[in-house]
Amino acid sequence: MRLARLMKVFVTRRIPPEGRAALAQAADCEVELWDSDECIPSKELERGVAGAHGLLCLLSDRVDKKILDAAGPNLRVISTLSVGVDHLALDEVKKRGIRVGYTPDVLTDATAELAVSLLLTTCRRLPEAIEEVKNGGWTSWKPLWMCGYGLTQSTVGIVGLGRIGQAIARRLKPFGVQKFLYTGRQPKPQEAAEFQAEFVSASQLTAESDFIVVACSLTPETKGLCNRDFFQKMKKTAVFVNISRGDVVNQNDLYQALASGQIAAAGLDVTTPEPLPTEHPLLTLKNCVILPHIGSATYKTRNTMSLLAANNLLAGLRGEPMPSEFKL
Repeated sequence: MRLARLMKVFVTRRIPPEGRAALAQAADCEVELWDSDECIPSKELERGVAGAHGLLCLLSDRVDKKILDAAGPNLRVISTLSVGVDHLALDEVKKRGIRVGYTPDVLTDATAELAVSLLLTTCRRLPEAIEEVKNGGWTSWKPLWMCGYGLTQSTVGIVGLGRIGQAIARRLKPFGVQKFLYTGRQPKPQEAAEFQAEFVSASQLTAESDFIVVACSLTPETKGLCNRDFFQKMKKTAVFVNISRGDVVNQNDLYQALASGQIAAAGLDVTTPEPLPTEHPLLTLKNCVILPHIGSATYKTRNTMSLLAANNLLAGLRGEPMPSEFKL
């Protein structure tokens, strides 16, 4: 009796243990892994994906036409260890009839927690304060030294009241926020009711908010949304936080707004490019806190993401419903 041929799976990174275990136990798959914590070089990705039936990738892996051509006609499933899918050439993927799995919901809480942490870190100037302790700048108690901005009785504007935007508002509400504003493609009255959030234009949100948190998806409409015009409309005392995608922000315009005192401070968990070059002008500013895209970085969340990504891949290869399929 002839044995069924194993399906080839290529994984672009060393993923957390629960996902690795699920793939290792798949008797119908032959798994090849780029065994590193660093990005796979494009030439190695082209080599690894050649002839593969399934690809498990990360948001840092650009899966474009060239990679899809290198994969060839066997490729049936792409599973990404992320919520965002802007690194995938979706038009080409759809044209070839390839199914896509992604990991929504499971990283909502971790990302919302990080957003709140970043907001508090930025508005209360914690990195500056820590540095003053270390460098001897802390001499005595001074009434206005190291003063920042508090959330009590503030107005918070959220760009994108999706799952993560709602989770951020839910966590900020107990801090005594007076009003929530939100903007996006359309009103979400049901979701907004929990926070009595008001749907407004982007212009109104920028003008009235004390704190702005960007939590929208990257789309052609949101690319470069936070630009010179956006920052000029903000209050001089306002704090800006981005945990969505780096390309939503024009970083040159943000630098000018921060350096000139047009806005008070900014906190970013995402940049363009990633990693941000160490000589980037934003890194010279005391009123800008930048993290290395760690929104979902808890052990539990990353393990859950890896297991979901593995299960999406295996279900897709077997022609079964995926736990989380991105519908093209």
